[in-house]
Amino acid sequence: MARYDRVKLLLGDDFSKLQNAKIILLGVGGVGGICLDCLVRSGVKDITIVDFDRFDESNQNRQLYSELHLGEMKVEALKEHYPHAKIINKRVDEEWIWEFDFERYDVVLDAIDDTKAKLALAQKCYKKLISSFGSAKRVDASQVKVDDIWKSYGDRFGAKIRYELKKRGFKKKYKVIFSSEEALTKESGSFMGVTASFGLMMCSETLKKIRG
Repeated sequence: MARYDRVKLLLGDDFSKLQNAKIILLGVGGVGGICLDCLVRSGVKDITIVDFDRFDESNQNRQLYSELHLGEMKVEALKEHYPHAKIINKRVDEEWIWEFDFERYDVVLDAIDDTKAKLALAQKCYKKLISSFGSAKRVDASQVKVDDIWKSYGDRFGAKIRYELKKRGFKKKYKVIFSSEEALTKESGSFMGVTASFGLMMCSETLKKIRG
């Protein structure tokens, strides 16, 4: 069988929608890196990845290819493994969000940690947005969930996002990925079973959105 035949068996005529979709993924760490791999293996051809960080030794417990590219810029290293990806080596902050043109993209994927940038993304791109909340500090992948922003719960980071959006008068809905598991530590401990589950859920929700 050819590379994508098994995906085509599941998606049928919708597979062409996936290949024609234009996706931008913000952040390619523990969540975003897995999502990227899933999207590419599923047949996505037009994907832009944005990140400013370098692979660090502390990434090696959860981030794909981190052990092969220690000290290298993440987007440039990942380009070697996903040559069709377009890369933007840039810190995703609030100012960049407001200035960047998201018009050409069908789906905007948020796997960043910056609160103000997440709020700007919600306000600007909610119709196209799928956003990840906190995946660190947890070990139970079975508690990873997806729902609209106002139905998410169990995550202090998510609660802060909801609170700040309400302060700004934002009432729209968009999909978020979150965990209902109580954080196990105040430190930023991480477990690939959970971070990868967030990334795979983000990929799955992207396919749903593209299929319409």
